Amino acid sequence: MENNYPNLQLVIKNDRLSAEKKNKLSLLGRILSLVLTYAFLAFMALLMIFPFYWMIITSLKEGMEINQMNPTFWPQIIRWENYSEAFSRLNFGTLLRNTLVVGIFSTIGTLFTTIFAAFAFARLEFKGRDFMFSILLATMMIPGEMMVTTNYVSVSLLGMIGKDNLMGAYAAMILPFMVSVFYIYLLRQNFKQIPNELYLAAKVDGKTDWQFLWKVMVPLAMPTLITIFILKLMGAWNSYVWPNLIATGNQDFWLITNGLRGTFSAAENINDYGVQMAATVIVTVPLLLLFIFFRKYIMRGVSRAGIKG
Repeated sequence: MENNYPNLQLVIKNDRLSAEKKNKLSLLGRILSLVLTYAFLAFMALLMIFPFYWMIITSLKEGMEINQMNPTFWPQIIRWENYSEAFSRLNFGTLLRNTLVVGIFSTIGTLFTTIFAAFAFARLEFKGRDFMFSILLATMMIPGEMMVTTNYVSVSLLGMIGKDNLMGAYAAMILPFMVSVFYIYLLRQNFKQIPNELYLAAKVDGKTDWQFLWKVMVPLAMPTLITIFILKLMGAWNSYVWPNLIATGNQDFWLITNGLRGTFSAAENINDYGVQMAATVIVTVPLLLLFIFFRKYIMRGVSRAGIKG
């Protein structure tokens, strides 16, 4: 028995060395995994940021530098006058007015239709509710481009399109897009998270559905409503195809994206490329700032709406 003790101690020592070796390999594996993960994220971040960096430096370059065969990663001569020329040629005041009018009114209209529809599908009991909601969701599979022709015919028959009809042009750009199935679905999911006991307690207190909606459900769903407001406003700022159809033949009806495309569709001289890119920066910066300052509301609203089915 005594002769077995050294062998036992040797086995224990080997086990300790083996465990320490496994721990070191495991630690090395975790470190290597973190390094590879952050390296991949850094690479993807640079990949996403590089086009914005290239847009900014191009907006500060001369035309000759932009067109040369060997691209430069920093302007040899900085042309700040590209921005002042872009402001003057872009007619930024008129474009901003049209875009804000269309964006704000279409967003407010979308909020009202979304709130009413989401409340009906989440709380009210009526025959065929789930079937109607399924049909509504099915319309999300239809590409928006397929509705352009029918929408254009509708607004034409209603007399909204005319060369001097500014209010009609506003209405034509706002009314067809005041309903969003995706936003209705998003808000409905959020409304369904509100405990049914609150609704029953409000009924016991004599509250109407209208009072319960505006005093209880809307305040509780405010993060999602803020998300819808921001996303809809960003969508209105970026819209191009439909406003371009409505504003054909009259530059006074252009939105900011139409103005950007129409003003610089043909370069008059070689420096117009830098001016066009400066105008692109001017149009892009407001959306970028909007996302930076309100990104937490977007994340919060989407996460709150996706928990309960």
